[in-house]
Amino acid sequence: MDVFSAVYILLELLIALFSVVGNVLVCWAVALNTNLQSITNFFVVSLAVADIAVGVLAIPFSVAISTGFCSHFYGCLFIACFVLVLTQSSIFSLLAIAIDRYIAIKIPLSRYNSLVTGERARGIIGVCWVLSVAIGLTPMLGWHRVHAESLSNSSCPPGIVRCLFEEVVGMDYMVYFNFLGCVLLPLLLMLQIYLCIFMAARRQLRCIEQEAALAEHRSRSTLQREVQVAKSLAIIVGLFAVCWLPLHVINCFTLFCPQCKHAPDWVMYVAIILSHANSVVNPFIYAYRIQEFRHTFRKIVRHHVLGRRHPLTSIGGSSTRTSTRTRSSTHPSTADSCSLKANGRDFGVEDSNSICDSTKPAGGAKPDSDQPSTDLSPARPLLTALAQPTATDGATNISTATEPRSSGC
Repeated sequence: MDVFSAVYILLELLIALFSVVGNVLVCWAVALNTNLQSITNFFVVSLAVADIAVGVLAIPFSVAISTGFCSHFYGCLFIACFVLVLTQSSIFSLLAIAIDRYIAIKIPLSRYNSLVTGERARGIIGVCWVLSVAIGLTPMLGWHRVHAESLSNSSCPPGIVRCLFEEVVGMDYMVYFNFLGCVLLPLLLMLQIYLCIFMAARRQLRCIEQEAALAEHRSRSTLQREVQVAKSLAIIVGLFAVCWLPLHVINCFTLFCPQCKHAPDWVMYVAIILSHANSVVNPFIYAYRIQEFRHTFRKIVRHHVLGRRHPLTSIGGSSTRTSTRTRSSTHPSTADSCSLKANGRDFGVEDSNSICDSTKPAGGAKPDSDQPSTDLSPARPLLTALAQPTATDGATNISTATEPRSSGC
């Protein structure tokens, strides 16, 4: 085993460990905290389950394939296809989250609650997994490299092949079907979705500026919030592209330029590691930036991991104000504006400089120290939703009207 192979295996094992730990925390937090058991977080949990499977199964399978061990052809093909199933499920989960956020922002709360139900969300998740299995196992149905060709230069016994990914999976399948149809297309769809959300945010920011011009106080952080929205868009779409495109670009060169020199082993290893690293960064992007998730993670670590005696008293109700507010409130009070909720999603954005400080009920949850403070009013649910990729949907208040977001501007 050369140095590159040893370093590759070590990094893959570390990625698998962090992927499992991070995504188990996500699932654990949603299971414990009823405030996190929302429609959006159904998709987050599906994404976390896929990423856990990547760490537990896909990465070990990839490491095994990289060694080129001798195996039966269809056994090796199944291992290669199983990796594709899990990674494809992660991609579909990311796309489902983007679509859910777009629907939540574009339609009123009442329509969202009737359209995006728990039963439908579970059905969509099931469809995503079925499609992932169908796409990943397609080579098992015949779209693979010819068996005899794989045996031609093999050092293994007759009837046995050297199990390498490119020896069993055809590059035409990987490029035309898997990449162009199942990776690049979802990437472009997510880019379009987030661009639509970003443009809607710009329009609403202009609305906010027009309304603020008539009042005594004009928000001084409008530009900062617009930059924050742009950064969120760049992180979500950019990391997806950075993690997945290099490996598929190499596959394209392999298919369209067979006379070109094959990519060095270290380049292939880096590309594979990047694709698997997407399973590690997903919890940070879609969960760890949410204040409710962060508080729940800390309580899980303190109580269940470190064994401290203090129980998770706020799990399922992180503050007293949560239990006293209803989803049917369409005319929020001043206190309600402290915790904005866009289409059934409480993002817990609080402003230390606003009048909310004087109206906040005793015992309410304090904002997290590392959560950026913003000055958002009920007229800005769209921007709040963008500032937090996902959010809770428990028994929390509603501080947006049930009219479409574009009304009044």
